[in-house]
Amino acid sequence: MRRVIAAGVALGVAAVLFGGSPAAAAEPLKITIAFDGKDITGNTVTVEPSKPVELTVTATNQSDAVVKVRSVRLSGVALALTFFSYDTVVPYDIPARQTVTRTLVLDLAELEGQAIGLLPATVEVLDIQREVIGSSKTVTDVRGSLWSVYGVFGLALLVLTAFIWTTALIALARHKLSPNRWNRALRFLPAGIGTGLVAVVSLSVLRLVPPEPTVEIPIVIAAAAIGLVLGYLTPHPLPPPPPPLGGPDDPTIGMTTRRMDSTTEAYG
Repeated sequence: MRRVIAAGVALGVAAVLFGGSPAAAAEPLKITIAFDGKDITGNTVTVEPSKPVELTVTATNQSDAVVKVRSVRLSGVALALTFFSYDTVVPYDIPARQTVTRTLVLDLAELEGQAIGLLPATVEVLDIQREVIGSSKTVTDVRGSLWSVYGVFGLALLVLTAFIWTTALIALARHKLSPNRWNRALRFLPAGIGTGLVAVVSLSVLRLVPPEPTVEIPIVIAAAAIGLVLGYLTPHPLPPPPPPLGGPDDPTIGMTTRRMDSTTEAYG
């Protein structure tokens, strides 16, 4: 059971540390995005799921050939996991060295049950082969429900992390940890990683810090290091008490001896 929990948390941190996509090739389109008429560059965009969003895409073709656009995608990612994604089909052509603007109206009502808090978002323009040919990033402040997919994900991380800490501390109190310091450190490592993941999601849900790689990776690494150090510094477990002399199976327990006098035995 411990190995399964440790493996699960390790996979989670691996997704954080190594889940990012490799650097994409140069995109032929340079795009500018506006939500409800406001440029998203360097701004946090508030998204109310109950209200439609007017998304304006201005694309400049930087190549010498016509670029055919098939659709526009809006997606939100945290901890290398996609928590919402919306595709809108809007086919049009952009001539070479020309700029074309299109305005879309997005119905994001389902976002209520998908996300909450600050989430990095990307608007991507896709061609007819569904390849990304232009993109722009922003941070969305989603006014969704705590019981959304992202909210429940954070609560599940909290419960799992609390369970890992509890089992490790109970083993410490019962002197069941390994005598080897490094083994004890590794026992506390998953608890540290889980604490870091919970901190990242909590900061996002509380609308304090978005879970961007430049933030989430240092937090998770720092929390993992703290868990590792705490495990390494735990006291050496006490040796088991020696077995009592004369165990319960000793046939001499409860026996008494006395010398029988032959005369007494004969005459009573």
